[in-house]
Amino acid sequence: MNPPPRPQRSDSPPGRLRKHGPPGRPRTPAAVLRAVPWRHDLPASLVVFLVALPLCVGVAVASGVPAELGLVTGIVGGLVAGLLPGSSLQVSGPAAGLTVLVADAVQRFGVSALGLLVLGTGLLQLAMGALRLGRWFRAMSASVVHGMLAGIGLTLVLGQLYALADRRAPATGPEKIAGLPALLGDVLTAAANPSAVALGLGTLLILIAWKYLPERAARAVPAPLAAVGVAAAVTAAADLPVARIHVAGLLDVVHLPDRDALTAVVGTAGLGTVVALALIASAETLFSAAAVDRMHHGPRTDYDRELTAQGIGNTVCGLLGALPMTAVIVRSATNVQAGARTKASRVLHGGWLLLFTVLLPGALGLVPLTALAAVLVHAGAKLVPLRRIVALCRGHLGEALVLVVTAGAIIATDLFDGVLIGIGLAVAKSAWQTSHLQIAVEEQVRPGGESVHRVRLSGNATFLRLPRLLDTLERLPGDRPVELDWSGLRHLDHACTVALVSWAAQHRARASAPLAVEPPLPSVA
Repeated sequence: MNPPPRPQRSDSPPGRLRKHGPPGRPRTPAAVLRAVPWRHDLPASLVVFLVALPLCVGVAVASGVPAELGLVTGIVGGLVAGLLPGSSLQVSGPAAGLTVLVADAVQRFGVSALGLLVLGTGLLQLAMGALRLGRWFRAMSASVVHGMLAGIGLTLVLGQLYALADRRAPATGPEKIAGLPALLGDVLTAAANPSAVALGLGTLLILIAWKYLPERAARAVPAPLAAVGVAAAVTAAADLPVARIHVAGLLDVVHLPDRDALTAVVGTAGLGTVVALALIASAETLFSAAAVDRMHHGPRTDYDRELTAQGIGNTVCGLLGALPMTAVIVRSATNVQAGARTKASRVLHGGWLLLFTVLLPGALGLVPLTALAAVLVHAGAKLVPLRRIVALCRGHLGEALVLVVTAGAIIATDLFDGVLIGIGLAVAKSAWQTSHLQIAVEEQVRPGGESVHRVRLSGNATFLRLPRLLDTLERLPGDRPVELDWSGLRHLDHACTVALVSWAAQHRARASAPLAVEPPLPSVA
């Protein structure tokens, strides 16, 4: 008897029918093309490139550095960080969320010192990745994160409103708010540049209305690219008297950190800026990774590896004197929605940026600054989570307060101090909510007719509830027996222990009736 034929090996997953003919038959070219992820990644990379191009330039201009430095960061984010493990689909580059902090650092230390600050940021991120601290960023309060984004967005909007009118923005958030009435008066009386105002408002209108276009083919073009392209075409055709981007070659703006830059950033101010950049860039990257992971069914992000990849990317950016980079949710979401399957799309997007900068640098010189300001106003407004604030106000007023206070503190002070204030408020709120202490005072009558006050404590007795606890105990009468039952406490901190022991000793010394404590209180030093 002949043995049964051995089953042919199939490359198809279990439970799925083969679509490419019987076993052993070679696949057709079309079938092979469908199996290659580049069929999806190549067009996705072009879409991400078209979205990233105006944002890279706009973030650089808003940060007070040459436009080319934003493109350098985008190129490094694609060609360097894009190749490294961590997250497969999120895209890195210069972020609007760091604009406020970078602009402040440039004003304080100078453009030449920016590379050293970014280099320090990258090295600190590498250290955090080696220590496996990436996962701990997930412990950040969501309200603080959204408050940080809202504060960044509002600060960005306030600053770029002045750029829409071709005016220089004041230095601080309160000054920007105070100057808005005068800015509005200049716009209405045409004291500001009317061409810049009209061009900026037109660009903003295109950005808002683009997604409502009836033609699907038109909506396939990214809104920032379409808006900036229209503004540049109108500016060139009408020769409008508006400020435009000044463009030079990449080699003219790239420079290594020098000794003068090191002298400028040495000290607590420089170290604080590095820490702030590292923490905020890392938090934005890892929060973005968590959001992107919810958008696809591919491999999940390894947070520690992603933090290391960002550290390597920022180290390279620092050596080139460019802007700091972080994973950007706008570009990452665009990458996923465009159908990307692997990291090839984000690597290719960096290659397109490099080719455009090398082959067509003069095209950027046609872009008016007011159009980029409109792009950043639109991007900053989308960072303000209005729906989340409304939802929190309905069910979680404490979380809404943390969000609003964090955003307001960022506008009033700066990004680092504002985030610290938000974290402190979130910790205080959590400590207050978790230190629930129930105090029940009952008057019981014993069989012999003796009246007894029984005090039951349950929950968590911390120093935050100590005033209420002592007020209740000190109101107990001294001429009746008292029973203190604290067996229901899940936690008793040292401050409350000392207070209870001290109260019990004083009550026994003053009162004429006995005091019973169940279980006995511990001894304290």
